[in-house]
Amino acid sequence: MAEHPHHRRPTGLAALAAAVLAASTLTVVALTSTATPAYAAGLSPFDIAGRGATVPFREQEAEQAVHTGTRIGPDRRYGTLPSEASGREAVTLDAVGEYVEFTLTAPANAVTFRYSLPDNAAGTGRDASIDLRANGTLVKAVPVTSRYGWYYGGYPFNNNPGDTNPHHFYDETRTMFGTTYPAGTTIRLQVSSTAQSPTFTIDLADFELVGSPIAKPSGVLDVVTDFGADPTGGTDSTARFQAAVDAGRAQGRAVWIPAGTFTLWDHVVVDGVTLRGAGPWYSVLGGRHPTDRKRAAGIYGKYVPGGGYSGEIRSHEAGGPSRNVTLRDFAIIGDIRERVDEDQVNAIGGAMTNSVVDNLWLQHTKVGAWMDGPMDNFTIRNSRILDQTADGVNFHWGVTNSTVTNTFVRNTGDDALAMWAQSVPNVGNSFTRNTIGVTVLANHLVTYGGRDITIADNVTADSVTNGGGIHVANRYPGVTGPTAVAGTITVARNTLIRNGNSDYNWNFGVGAIWFSALNEPIQGAAVNVTDTDILDSSYAALHWIEGQTSGIAFNNVRIDGAGTYALQVQAPSQVSFTGVRATNIAQANPMHNCVGSGFQITQGTGNSGWYTPTPYCGPWPQPQWGNGPSSPPPTSVPPTTAPPTTAP
Repeated sequence: MAEHPHHRRPTGLAALAAAVLAASTLTVVALTSTATPAYAAGLSPFDIAGRGATVPFREQEAEQAVHTGTRIGPDRRYGTLPSEASGREAVTLDAVGEYVEFTLTAPANAVTFRYSLPDNAAGTGRDASIDLRANGTLVKAVPVTSRYGWYYGGYPFNNNPGDTNPHHFYDETRTMFGTTYPAGTTIRLQVSSTAQSPTFTIDLADFELVGSPIAKPSGVLDVVTDFGADPTGGTDSTARFQAAVDAGRAQGRAVWIPAGTFTLWDHVVVDGVTLRGAGPWYSVLGGRHPTDRKRAAGIYGKYVPGGGYSGEIRSHEAGGPSRNVTLRDFAIIGDIRERVDEDQVNAIGGAMTNSVVDNLWLQHTKVGAWMDGPMDNFTIRNSRILDQTADGVNFHWGVTNSTVTNTFVRNTGDDALAMWAQSVPNVGNSFTRNTIGVTVLANHLVTYGGRDITIADNVTADSVTNGGGIHVANRYPGVTGPTAVAGTITVARNTLIRNGNSDYNWNFGVGAIWFSALNEPIQGAAVNVTDTDILDSSYAALHWIEGQTSGIAFNNVRIDGAGTYALQVQAPSQVSFTGVRATNIAQANPMHNCVGSGFQITQGTGNSGWYTPTPYCGPWPQPQWGNGPSSPPPTSVPPTTAPPTTAP
């Protein structure tokens, strides 16, 4: 996998030293912020009606629950523990008996909770447990770990606390209760010992009513009874899974994964077959080769010769892409604890044409799905992608007419949902109706190049550094000429909450929606941003940087709250605005522009709050956070009318 080269710019990490937590001795206490408490700290991505994914759980934030711990945040400074929490607040428990107590709002028999433990001095992580109690009665002790968090240094990051600059603090774990509790039940996460970990920081809990395991369909091939796979996870089942899917293709039969935990030491290559399980809470794949750490659990399509894979192509992988693959109703929960870009340790990969991923749970791998084309008509839907060391999904070169839809993504170590047209065009792809929370690095939603791309009906919340909510760009290697931004780019009906952040290399803010033409100008394309709500941006709401852009049009866009400016202009552009309303902008002058008349504005009707004929050009101000809404605003409010003007 290729590196993301913008992370290799000369860094100014030393300047952050005072703002970053001590690496090996962090106890997550006394974390305070001088920022104004965020009005939108409690605004959840699930508060936005009609947008984002439909999820099977009900989420509760720890800081809004009953607790006896210490509420930390709000704070958006990179390297602080609350900056990576959902809503930028959490609760730290540091004594025996302290707890966070949630009250169920609907029946539930399972919970997924997001937490952070401090790392150990060696950077290898620590293991502990926390008690789960229902109405005060102990249900079980739930194992927790810091092994899948805590990275240091500069890109591509490492596990050495001596390099300081810690980040990627949080992880998630899930457990079933063993019974169904009714609404009104109190569910408590309580510290029973601090011997293994001095602190436990709880961010949130997702409560769920998980159904019974899906019954085995008739006529399927069973990886256990027919091929001898080990449902206890005690032995490597890679060869048995491979034999099963090969037989499924040859016989035209689906392959069944019964309830169990299956260890795979390498990826299984699928083609022309359906692989399905008893549900993502029941059929779980995981594992990693004990000595060759470049091999790990994953389900892959074949690679296309000359396509995106730079490693060794095994004989059964050549000649792709795979076609007519369905993957559904199981989980891949890996064991990836570092980021090595060339290692193919993703949950899903390769090339799959006319294929569907449906109701998968992807966690603790490097990338949830890194797709190397050429490939066509690929869909990821109704899934969860959590706690990745790099991207959530990347449509990497030559991916066409493909989509990610109705999927929940959280805690990715790089772009959450990305399209990167490196050397081979991406055409006709879409990201729709997804909910994305806490992207630790880079962007929630991005297309690097690409023609006729749609990003619509999504909700994004809490970007941490080096990126924003939505990014359209001619950046990264190979994004030029036929692979550059072209055709119509539709960015419609999205809600962005607490997006944008400070880039620790550039040492200034990145906008919630931003554009870059670093490799070549964005021109000849129509980039339409419509019916969009940008709420409580950490820095600027809209941002242009690096190279010339044209053909960008905003229509019916609401900006409510920005830590610095409504518009941050660092590159010449030609942009039209109709019905763009900005309120609660931190700076008295709502526009930062040092390119002067190089930024050409065409105004239609209904604009307010963001335009000035005398923009500010000067030193970057400190952001003022907490100037956005405290409750969900109505989406896509029709613009008021105003006379049209044209200004340079």
